[in-house]
Amino acid sequence: MHSRTSYWTKEIFETIRTIVVAVLLAMVFRSFFFEPFHIPSGSMKGGLLVGDYLFVNKSTYGYSRYSFPFGRFLPEFERIAGHTPARGDVVVFRKPTDVSIDYIKRVIGLPGDRIQVMHGVLFINGVAIKKERVDDFVEYDDSTNTTTRTAQFKETLPEGKSYYVLDTTSTGQADFTPEYIVPEGHYFCMGDNRDNSVDSRYTDLVGYVPYENLIGHAKMIIFSGTEGFSLRTDRFFKWVE
Repeated sequence: MHSRTSYWTKEIFETIRTIVVAVLLAMVFRSFFFEPFHIPSGSMKGGLLVGDYLFVNKSTYGYSRYSFPFGRFLPEFERIAGHTPARGDVVVFRKPTDVSIDYIKRVIGLPGDRIQVMHGVLFINGVAIKKERVDDFVEYDDSTNTTTRTAQFKETLPEGKSYYVLDTTSTGQADFTPEYIVPEGHYFCMGDNRDNSVDSRYTDLVGYVPYENLIGHAKMIIFSGTEGFSLRTDRFFKWVE
């Protein structure tokens, strides 16, 4: 009886140890290498869709307290290793006005830049960004059996990086802004779905993003599914542009 009890005690102990080690390894992987991220809203359409699951590279920009689980409860420390984001990077960050919330947007303004939107056209340091009309963004909603078409444009940044944005109107609330001057150590981030994104244009809701708040660089879509539970296999293992 004693040996049987000892056997089961040992088995339970080994199982618990295996689980603990697995959890610790997962936390280390998530903290230092890649963290999964789920797209919860349409603010980054058409590049990223609701239901996309991404891998976010944690090492690209180095590590701050927000790189770690429950990081908002850690004391502030200077970011370790990594480099600063490039204009056009798609980044995940802690919302400056509520660090319990993760946001994903595109870096538009670097420290010292002057950013403004006029008639729906983006200006960086007084120069209008090239914006070309392309084919509409077409999306099918299998839960309602409807298809929507949205005006789509190709923007090209001064460094040459291009990406697609959705823009249904040039007279919306955020299509006419004051000129923003990005503070040192901060970034100006915008959603690609220009008329449906709460981003740095809204200084009271998001504002400038501190370097410390960056979690990582969105790199690859690993899985995608619609709200109607249909798989979008054409988006599996697709690089984030």
